[in-house]
Amino acid sequence: MKRFTSDALINWYQQKNRKPAIVRGARQVGKTWLIHDLAERLSCQLVELNFEQSPELIDLFSTNNPIEIILNIEAELDIKIDPKNDILFLDEIQSAPELLAKLRWFKEKLPSLAVVAAGSLLEFVLKDYRHVMPVGRVTYFYLEPMSYFEFLLAGGYDSLYAKLSKVTFDSPLPQTLHNKCLKLFNEYCLVGGMPEVLREWYSSNELSACLKLQKDLIATYRDDFYKYGRKINPILLAKIMSSIARQVGSKFVYSQVSQTMGGRQVKEALSMLSLAKICCKVTHAAGNGIPLGAESNEKFQKVILLDIGLVSSQLGLTNTKTSELEKLLVNKGGLAEQFIGQHLRILKSPVEDAQLFYWQRTGRKTGEIDYLIQFNNHVIPIEVKSGSTGSMKSLHQFMYEKKLKLAVRFDSNPLSSYQMKLKTTTGHNVSYQLVSIPHYLVERLDFLLE
Repeated sequence: MKRFTSDALINWYQQKNRKPAIVRGARQVGKTWLIHDLAERLSCQLVELNFEQSPELIDLFSTNNPIEIILNIEAELDIKIDPKNDILFLDEIQSAPELLAKLRWFKEKLPSLAVVAAGSLLEFVLKDYRHVMPVGRVTYFYLEPMSYFEFLLAGGYDSLYAKLSKVTFDSPLPQTLHNKCLKLFNEYCLVGGMPEVLREWYSSNELSACLKLQKDLIATYRDDFYKYGRKINPILLAKIMSSIARQVGSKFVYSQVSQTMGGRQVKEALSMLSLAKICCKVTHAAGNGIPLGAESNEKFQKVILLDIGLVSSQLGLTNTKTSELEKLLVNKGGLAEQFIGQHLRILKSPVEDAQLFYWQRTGRKTGEIDYLIQFNNHVIPIEVKSGSTGSMKSLHQFMYEKKLKLAVRFDSNPLSSYQMKLKTTTGHNVSYQLVSIPHYLVERLDFLLE
């Protein structure tokens, strides 16, 4: 498989003054594979300690002297470690949170050794062990599920990926290739980007097998909460994940989760799911300027799951015949928003824990912009349509009120860009450039906006 985050880790390894790295992300997004791939690409020895499988290895770190720690590891594993070339990999470090404080000593006393840690539910651990964290002495990497482009590469569509990487407004895709990309986009919406599920899809091409893995994964998340997180009612956890899938694309309403459990319980559990990177909150922002978070309002929020495949499995869509996908996905408009939101996070630098924002009119009047992003110090509104058509009244009004000149629409149409000149529903003249991008080209967003 190809993971684009691998390039960022290569750059980290090659830095002269690198810090120990901590890879953060939800369970089974591919953190362990990523580090194994790093060592293989660099042709260096990977010294791996898994603290979930072997918690007794913690006592190898009883000293704060990294030289002594390395000698302990060498004796235990019967190997020789070359600090200038090898990588020390501390996997499932959430099972040994006290070791996080030890990372500072590797930075200060043995900087030549590349040290990388990874684990699930690290956000819970960091919350409880914040006082011992080596602030400023580690580099964080955030790993998301595999993107649509990574999905293509995993399936052997290298030539198609190469073509998409060069698409411009002056050199669009032929209609035949556009249709092919839409078909693969529909497949991705059901399979998603969790590596194990994706491998199963390309191996068996059976959605039922993918569904089983997706359900197993959700069960694993539930079990993880009991192991590393605060105790949450598993029934409530399951209800929230199911409700997120049903409410994708809409303001998240606590009362729709459960009629018997209070809003405070739901809010706390939802926050924990967000900390665990199992879901992501999309927060209301005024959209008057940057940074977008300066005028955010957490009383208004939407929520997406970490992976569109998990949304589809929660909605029971994975039992759908592939021939019926396109019609089904058009009717499930929230899936398109899930796809775009998930990829907006992926598009951010892997060292950044990306936030998502949207705009919603408050008061009696209605109106909503699906996403707001910052690009070149400008606010860019994003409208997401599931098919090829849809009303843009809210976008027109937003562009008029905010005096903006550039907007983005994602839909199933071929790539295009044109100048909009029209009247809003309130009778005001508005003129702006609309960049219309097919969903499958979201990873080219920054380039297409230049």
